[in-house]
Amino acid sequence: MHSQSDFHLKKQAATISLSVGLLMLVMKTSAYFLTHSTAILSDALESIVHVAATAMALYSVVLSARPADESHPYGHGKIEFFSAGTEGGLIVVAALVIIFEAVRGILFGRELAQLDLGLMLTLIASLVNLWLGWFLIKRGRRTKSLTLIADGKHVLTDSWTSFGVVVGLVLVRLTGIELFDPLVAIGVAVNILFSGYTLVRLSVGGLMDESDRTTLEHVVDIINTRRTPEWINVHHLRVMRSGQLAHVDFHLTIPFYWNVKQADAFAHAIDAHLAGGLESQAKVLTHLDPCVPACCPMCGVAQCDHRTMEFAAAPRWDVQALVGKPPYRQ
Repeated sequence: MHSQSDFHLKKQAATISLSVGLLMLVMKTSAYFLTHSTAILSDALESIVHVAATAMALYSVVLSARPADESHPYGHGKIEFFSAGTEGGLIVVAALVIIFEAVRGILFGRELAQLDLGLMLTLIASLVNLWLGWFLIKRGRRTKSLTLIADGKHVLTDSWTSFGVVVGLVLVRLTGIELFDPLVAIGVAVNILFSGYTLVRLSVGGLMDESDRTTLEHVVDIINTRRTPEWINVHHLRVMRSGQLAHVDFHLTIPFYWNVKQADAFAHAIDAHLAGGLESQAKVLTHLDPCVPACCPMCGVAQCDHRTMEFAAAPRWDVQALVGKPPYRQ
């Protein structure tokens, strides 16, 4: 129920973003044709990117909600990373086009007109995008959607871009120096170029299953709250994100003399506890390893007829210890 509710919230937010993006595109394009301003053109080009990226975001929200199937056993959540990367790539392309147009404006000049009306339209667009960006990021954090967060950050960038354009046109209006127009456009391009790079970097990290330190630390905290003497050692901990779903697996060393039924029930209880600690946005797989004599100094099981060495101390479990090899096999 919670997942279905999140899907509707994400779909609603993506639809609102696309609708507002189309409206902003019309406003900014109109402002450009009225003023012939390079700075406003840069703003309009970014709105084209926003509309294309938001359409992709809406598609990814719908696709990522599909359950795992035979073709995609880990689900469809990776589309969110692809969506963020596409948006970042489009932003980079838009920034390069803006720089090209600005340089051409500096070399050949542009005759500006109806700046007052262009200023008004651009200011309205910037305020609307400021609200939209805040809304998308808030909704994205609530539903743990990378797509909405990326879209919200892009819209906020668009908003600051529009504010920059307004400042540039005000300077032109007050001083009569039209060179401010392409210079502001170049400043806008550099700003959104960095934003595009950030999204592409985030996307590549997700698609390449880059280690998620925050989630790893959260998993380690949950494990430490559950830890009992029968948890002799945890190692080879891994977390792979697929959209908002985390796939967690690790090796757990347990007493070698437990029967299969006892060990299986123990593993299922652990999996359920971890999934609950991650708010059910996780699939957990525990690999069980039998203990060996070298485990005895770190094993706190009191009643053990197979102990070959005295218990010394339970090892400290942090991210570095749990992602590596077990200390008794180093």
